[in-house]
Amino acid sequence: MKLVMLLLLAVALGAQQTPQAEIEQAELNRAVNETAGSQVDFVKALERHLSKYPESKQRLPIEKAIAKAAVELNDNPRTVLYGEKVLEAEPTASDLPLIDRVVRLLLDSDKPEPATKALALVKRYQHEVEALRGKAGQGHMSEGQWAEEVNKGLARTLVLEARATGNLGKPDEASALAQKAWDTYPGSEAARERARWLQRQNKDAEALQCFADAFTIDDSRTTQAERVADRTHLGELQKKLSKSEAGLGDIILAAFDRNVALKAHRAAELSKKDPNSAATDLSEFTLPRTEGTETLRIASLKGKTVIMDFWATWCAPCRIQHPMIENVKKKFETDPNVVFLSVDSDEDRAVVPLFLKEMKWNGPSYYEAGLGRLLNITSIPTVLILAPNGTVSSRMTGFIPERFEEMLADRIKEASAH
Repeated sequence: MKLVMLLLLAVALGAQQTPQAEIEQAELNRAVNETAGSQVDFVKALERHLSKYPESKQRLPIEKAIAKAAVELNDNPRTVLYGEKVLEAEPTASDLPLIDRVVRLLLDSDKPEPATKALALVKRYQHEVEALRGKAGQGHMSEGQWAEEVNKGLARTLVLEARATGNLGKPDEASALAQKAWDTYPGSEAARERARWLQRQNKDAEALQCFADAFTIDDSRTTQAERVADRTHLGELQKKLSKSEAGLGDIILAAFDRNVALKAHRAAELSKKDPNSAATDLSEFTLPRTEGTETLRIASLKGKTVIMDFWATWCAPCRIQHPMIENVKKKFETDPNVVFLSVDSDEDRAVVPLFLKEMKWNGPSYYEAGLGRLLNITSIPTVLILAPNGTVSSRMTGFIPERFEEMLADRIKEASAH
């Protein structure tokens, strides 16, 4: 159980070397071992330990472990209880999943007191999400894809702020915040939340349109149960406004059309800033140079055998493999139909130019710009060989130093023959 191992490591590293601390440590180890992998018993054992040692120096890591276990167990009362403790004890720590879960549970109630607590956490949530905007794309996303992921996260925080604000008796402000969430990133949750507070203001016609948006917007996070509920709300509001469901189909079709157009417009605007944001095929990618402003369109290499070397500055084996690739490159230097691409996979681009200079790697290098995500590059170094028809002919993950140059050369010849 990873959770147990993490807890024991935290406790072991932080334990005070005193006889009393050693006794406490031994008791904790024994209690955890006796849970036999049961998350429920694990939580109870930790709670008993804290009850016996209320002044434990390791209270925070233990409470963290309980909070995480509670989330996994869907134990909502403990998630709120220990989640609040952990978040209060570490006001600057970044734990977005825990904040999101605690806030949503607090907002399950329409009462003002939990809404006030939730609102304070939402502000922290928004600050942490906004901080991600200045970071390089995570998970090998392109710049545009990462920007949209941040927008999605910010929209979720605005929806939660809307719910907290509405629960505090301000439905007009709540509906405005939900609209802001929709403008930040259009999704069913934002549309549904705005409909909720428009109804509270007796603005049923506007709420109907919002439910139509929630029902028709392309949103992978929408569950079937939510779609069914949206459909029910649509029928109820249409009957209230028009005495029957007549005309509801036209309203839904109009919402579908406008949301398709909205998504297309956002994608087009994003593509202007990042040509790879909507790329779904290898040939659609454009790779930026690690130095300068030049770019390389993969489509321009059609008809050639392409060798893509995916590396990173932190990858020690890449430094060993690079001169081997250079040796193979010399064997094909007179063949214009064989192209070698050096593709950097670092998430922090700032370190790359200096690394290239220090290593004295010659020739152009390119940032992967989301290509690694498309090609499922999960290990570095990886060498991909593309046949002239653009398909992946070979994938070499890691390498055998004694045979790498021979193997690579043979696979290049094989791909070129296709």
